[in-house]
Amino acid sequence: MTYQTEHERVVNYLNNVHLEDYLGSYDPRDVIVLADSGYDNKKIENAIANKQWNFIIAVSKTRSVKSEACYLTTPTARAWCHIAPFFHNHRRLKWTTIRVMTDGAKRKRMAFRIRHTIGYLRYVGKVHLVCSEPKKRPEGRRKYFAWNDGHGTARQSVLGYRLRWAVELFHKDIKQHLGFEDVATKGFASVRSHVHWVYCAYILLHMSPPGLHPEAKSLGDKQRKLQQYFAHKEKRRILQRLSQIGGVERYKDELRQALAEV
Repeated sequence: MTYQTEHERVVNYLNNVHLEDYLGSYDPRDVIVLADSGYDNKKIENAIANKQWNFIIAVSKTRSVKSEACYLTTPTARAWCHIAPFFHNHRRLKWTTIRVMTDGAKRKRMAFRIRHTIGYLRYVGKVHLVCSEPKKRPEGRRKYFAWNDGHGTARQSVLGYRLRWAVELFHKDIKQHLGFEDVATKGFASVRSHVHWVYCAYILLHMSPPGLHPEAKSLGDKQRKLQQYFAHKEKRRILQRLSQIGGVERYKDELRQALAEV
């Protein structure tokens, strides 16, 4: 049995996934893969690039990069620099402030400052290198991004990476409320089916099904409101049954039959 690392499994998935089955016909240039530094891996990045997709990936501080000028004037195997000291050495790059809105109930404006340049990511190729940090509290919160879309802007890369947080919240919701982790099957096909059913439940809850109060915003609130709705629906059915002519006796017979089957 061949053991695969997590990165190898991701590469295998990327190589074999067919988005046409989910989206129909699409332009590969419209696909952007968002990932944190845990997936900063040359094989993953090359697998994405080979599909002609774009990626915005937070790279680790020790990831090797080169400036465009250095890449053109030095041997391929030399003069690579970790991205953290790279931006330290290129302090001439000006900071630019960008402001974005938060996604919480109380929408606030956050300010980031970024510096960026075109460079090369080792073993991957030409990318947009971005250094970003919160403007008010930068200590220990600096991030570095690599984006392989040559037509995009540094601002778009930061905004795009922030969309990844919505994915994190999505996984938190389905784990807490829809049993995403409660799977006891071992076969891959069974696990995949479980994941698809959870995703379907999530989509249905966000389609505002009948009986769902518009004030229910979070997934937990929607789930509780639906449970109340179905409980009241059963009570209304019983009340309607009892109010009919001979309804009391028919309902008694229904209860007796249900108890006899237990």
